[in-house]
Amino acid sequence: MKNKGENFKSRRKSSFVIMFFVTLAVMGILTTIQFYVIGDYIDYQSLKTQNVILINGFWVLVAALFTWGTSYQLKMHDERPMKIFAEAARKVSDGDFSVYLKPVHRADRMDYVDAMFLDFNKMVEELGSIETLKTDFVSNVSHEMKTPVAVMKNYAEMLQKDDISEEERKEYAGIIEASAVKLSDLIGNVLKLSKLENQRITPEMEIFDVSRQLCESILQFEDIWEAKEIEMEVEIQDSAMVKGDESLLKLVWDNLLSNALKFTEPGGRISVCQPHTDKYVSISVSDTGCGMSRESMKHIFDKFYQGDTSHSREGNGLGLALVWRVLQLLDGDIQVCSEEGKGSTFIVTLPAAEESDNFSETEKNNE
Repeated sequence: MKNKGENFKSRRKSSFVIMFFVTLAVMGILTTIQFYVIGDYIDYQSLKTQNVILINGFWVLVAALFTWGTSYQLKMHDERPMKIFAEAARKVSDGDFSVYLKPVHRADRMDYVDAMFLDFNKMVEELGSIETLKTDFVSNVSHEMKTPVAVMKNYAEMLQKDDISEEERKEYAGIIEASAVKLSDLIGNVLKLSKLENQRITPEMEIFDVSRQLCESILQFEDIWEAKEIEMEVEIQDSAMVKGDESLLKLVWDNLLSNALKFTEPGGRISVCQPHTDKYVSISVSDTGCGMSRESMKHIFDKFYQGDTSHSREGNGLGLALVWRVLQLLDGDIQVCSEEGKGSTFIVTLPAAEESDNFSETEKNNE
């Protein structure tokens, strides 16, 4: 850093000297031209030596003042802000995201340097947010992994005791298995989310019947809704063709239905509706659960966010984050309507397959 500073000072001194001599040469040329122009009125050749020296000295002084003034302006308006900017960039590169650059001029007199400072502040703010999210993500993953691992460790130790009954042994083994499944789901969701965010998943676009897929997803939760005595209302079309990735969309329905079942109390109701539209396929999943506050609705698609912590053992807060990123990837959309104590409704909208796509897919299947 010291060598860089010394080199910079040396270059600045060289620039000052060059600017001085260039300015002096320009002044000399202009003076010579002036003498030739007014030569008919003034006999400059008869000037005394001391006057010539005074004139040359005057122009040397003018060149020095001009060079100093220009250098000062450059230093104050360009060099100094750039030094501040460079120092701020160095701090950010070292991980300090609290850096803030104050604009040089007032709001009504801002120039490109001020605009650059404001853009830099915005960039640092975004980088700080990303770093915070990254830190929170790692922290949350670590916490979520510790819980099932601790459960498995504790019950594995209890299984090693000699004085436990066969029923207790089976119960402990079942708890270990459930914790292992939860850990496996967590790791799987983290990997899927990472691939989606880093665009390492290329969707396999195909024409398929989303009504059929939705029915299959609903039926796989039949044991759960029957055990909780939840009324399941289904109003979907016989067939609705969409163009998308079938395996990725299955994640959407599974997560939305799983959430609805998780937050709906025993004896409640879940509705799955699919209104008819021409250009879009719209599917809504409604429940009569605990609902959400307005603040919770702002964060439900954030990773690891769980608005209702009373159900935190039943999930890891990654389901809706996956849903959001899958729909972004497939040009879909999702909207949420919710009220505390009255339930929630998630509405997914997907582009319907065009008739030409359906015709091409039918020909392909026939071949």
